[in-house]
Amino acid sequence: MTKTLTVLGSTGSIGTQTLEAAEALGIEITALTANKNVGLMESQARRFLPKAVAMADEAAAAELKTRLADTSVRVLSGEEGVCECAGMEADTVESSLVGVAGLRPTMAAIEAGKRRIALANKETLVCAGGPVTRAIRERGCELLPVDSEHSAIFQCLMSGRKSEVKRIILTASGGPFRGLSEEELRAVTPERALRHPNWDMGAKVTIDSATMMNKGLEVIEAMWLFGVRPDMIRPVVHPQSIVHSAVEFADNSVIAQLGVPDMRLPIQLALTYPERCQSLAGELDLTKIGTLTFEEPDTDKFRCLKIALSVAGRTDAAPAVMNAANEAAVLAFLQGRIGFMDIPETVGRAVEDLGGLPAGSVEEILAVDRLTRNSIKV
Repeated sequence: MTKTLTVLGSTGSIGTQTLEAAEALGIEITALTANKNVGLMESQARRFLPKAVAMADEAAAAELKTRLADTSVRVLSGEEGVCECAGMEADTVESSLVGVAGLRPTMAAIEAGKRRIALANKETLVCAGGPVTRAIRERGCELLPVDSEHSAIFQCLMSGRKSEVKRIILTASGGPFRGLSEEELRAVTPERALRHPNWDMGAKVTIDSATMMNKGLEVIEAMWLFGVRPDMIRPVVHPQSIVHSAVEFADNSVIAQLGVPDMRLPIQLALTYPERCQSLAGELDLTKIGTLTFEEPDTDKFRCLKIALSVAGRTDAAPAVMNAANEAAVLAFLQGRIGFMDIPETVGRAVEDLGGLPAGSVEEILAVDRLTRNSIKV
């Protein structure tokens, strides 16, 4: 069980819930990092008194340093400071940074030989699954998933041997726009897209859920986490978000993990595994849920998922290009510069134009990421 913890991305939705769980479990906080939320980081630093905090934004770091001058907490800045925090002495590092910004700090934690990496940053494996998993093996780190779906799969896999796995069933809520026509989807506003029916998440992840890109990213992440082919992963829409995912074995038995839609459940397991402890999340009462339904995803309307499935398993730059284009397109949508259905169109064009580039190392992947963002005109 985790005794000391560093949280990369502590002011985000996952990070704040992780600190809540860590406090309940009596886990000591070694370091915290964020982008630019100075107010919340100051509050967290005073509450947990870590050895150091880092702000990726230089101006935010300068302001935070002034605010924390009366404490013993070191304030670091920029990507270098975030990576330094990632390498500090702690038995577990949780990576909950959003987007490809999580790649370098996660690698820094791995290269520092952390005992456990609790991964909530799916883009790290989407963009750099090969280099990251090689580094994990070489350093002997334990990689545990934090996403509810991947945590569910991790738990279900305990019911059999890897050689007995027939299929992974990766569930998706379907987002707020399941069942809408393409014409209705084209009229979606950022305000509507940010209202997820089941989960409380940050803006980028919420939009990815609405386009179903989030599920595509999770398919690719699952490939690397569990060492399976993309054709062994089946996305299934489950609007109630009670079955968090399932595994089908060779004898056609299907083992599923169920729970209330509360991220504190998978977060806590990533910290306490192999132990299970009393959770802050509520109990699941199936009699109150009543009905659980499942359906095929509509990849013709939700083309981000189709694109992600098409690049899953490719060893060139296609996954990294897709991710970079999606991050740029989501930001443009949130800023009102493009429409909802322009997101998959932007991503698809980028993959077609740049997907064949080489991407064998972290440096190549980050170069492809920059090239993709610079090539997108939105």
